[in-house]
Amino acid sequence: MRMTQLFGSTLRASKAPPEVAGHEFLLRGAFIRQVSTGIFAFLPLGLRVARKIESILREEIEGVGGVELSLPVVLPADLWRKSGRYDAVGPELVRLKDRRDRDLVLAMTHEEVVASLAAAEVQSWRQLPRLVYQIQTKFRDDPRPRAGLVRTREFTMKDAYSLDRDDVGLVAQYERVFDAYVRIYQRCGLPTLAVTADVGMMGGSAAHEFMYLTPIGEDTLVLCDGCGYSQNRQVAQAAAPESPAESAEELQRVHTPSTTTIDSLVALLGIGPERTAKIVFQMATSASDGSELPVVAVVRGDKTVNETKLANALRASELRPMTTDEILAIGCVPGYASPIGVGDRATILVDPLVAASPNLVAGANEQDWHLTGVNLGRDYQPDLVTDITAAEDGDPCVVCGLPLRTERGVEVGNIFQLGTKYSEALGASYLDENGTEQPIVMGSYGIGVGRLLACVAEEYHDDLGLCWPVSMAPFEVHLCSIGGEESQLVAQAVYDVLRAEGLEVLFDDRGERAGVQFADADLLGMPIRLTVSPRSLKAGGIEVKLRTASAAAVVDRNDVLGWVRVELERLGVAP
Repeated sequence: MRMTQLFGSTLRASKAPPEVAGHEFLLRGAFIRQVSTGIFAFLPLGLRVARKIESILREEIEGVGGVELSLPVVLPADLWRKSGRYDAVGPELVRLKDRRDRDLVLAMTHEEVVASLAAAEVQSWRQLPRLVYQIQTKFRDDPRPRAGLVRTREFTMKDAYSLDRDDVGLVAQYERVFDAYVRIYQRCGLPTLAVTADVGMMGGSAAHEFMYLTPIGEDTLVLCDGCGYSQNRQVAQAAAPESPAESAEELQRVHTPSTTTIDSLVALLGIGPERTAKIVFQMATSASDGSELPVVAVVRGDKTVNETKLANALRASELRPMTTDEILAIGCVPGYASPIGVGDRATILVDPLVAASPNLVAGANEQDWHLTGVNLGRDYQPDLVTDITAAEDGDPCVVCGLPLRTERGVEVGNIFQLGTKYSEALGASYLDENGTEQPIVMGSYGIGVGRLLACVAEEYHDDLGLCWPVSMAPFEVHLCSIGGEESQLVAQAVYDVLRAEGLEVLFDDRGERAGVQFADADLLGMPIRLTVSPRSLKAGGIEVKLRTASAAAVVDRNDVLGWVRVELERLGVAP
């Protein structure tokens, strides 16, 4: 392709530099343009990268038995009502009506549609297993789009769905897709780590996320270098440290004026935060009927409540902080609260570490007063004792006991063992060998194309621009023509030869000066740069340079094709 044919202009600098370097270079290189908050247009170069990703996705998913279909993005709301997600999912799900006042949704994902199609198309065990997939536009009205393509509202996703007779078949397909995902990221050149994750709104029995480790990530991963333990912080556990063996002390009121935080409390009393109880108030929305329930969560003062664990324990679709009036209504005082005296006015959840820690300091539910010697069982009764704390750096690993560490990451893919949640709701069943009706067992597997592209851009750039891996580059070769008519004629001949041999070449035929062409070549990031100029011709041929190399060389014109082939093969592609 000639650069004079491209749509979109490179930029020397962004008007407002984005927070993420890879995204800035995608903007400056005219790969993408923002149309609205969280909504982007892919210009020709960006679309070529996306198509490279989609080709890899197709090859790997079809390699494990996937067949491609296409599903609508506008769906009848009744499908989502049957699964229960129409009411359970918040405003991220776009709800609308057609001219006949029928409720519709914009699809965020397609489990309901696949289950409804399976109900119509699958009758016998002989038609299972199956794996279907699509690469299609989705829309999620995300409240906080960020980092360019990393978190958007409209996005293209490869979503696949497995249909099986039983859990054994599901696990087998799940493992095959897992392995396909590993190959996908390897081919894209993106280092990833698979971690155990929360099933979230998808439901099911198990899930993994494939994470790209980067400081720009919003997810926190909990890792152990000793045994390889790796989980999203949403579900990660840590081994409980030993608690002191003490006899229960009597409750005593302690005057603690202007002491509404754990830090101020431990400073006043001269104790460690592990000797205190931290109270967190939440209103939980029931996933079954949408009603709200006041919740008192109790963790030790040196720990943090994990809201995902808390929501899962409550089977809540949503949590929100309680207002001051709501806290007062259950008999507690903000800043001086404890579960003592709450009774049945709220649901009390207690972390096991609190249950194992005697004689804690907690609020007296009275302004400027705390209680010492607080003990679970004697002083208050919990509704549930369960793990609701977030694992932290330095906590002991639940498997081997060595210190855990945390890292930030971006989720670039997810896989779920859905089970029969959607098939039972949508009536997707089959007859087994004995003629008995059984629900189809489903799995779901997603990869966002734009997010994967953004993460590769983040991984492969320097101060000058992008440095695409060959498998992802819009073009394999960037050909520059500098100088007069002779350079242009030779460059045209090289362009024709390379293209005739099936190589992908971006030809800078704009006639710009050398500095502009070289700056754009560095910005756009093709793996190989060839330059035809009076200087190179005088030196005996064509200047060749790898994007990641600091020096260039001159190769005889007749040897350029061979040199390019050798370098591409070395870089990972054999044309």
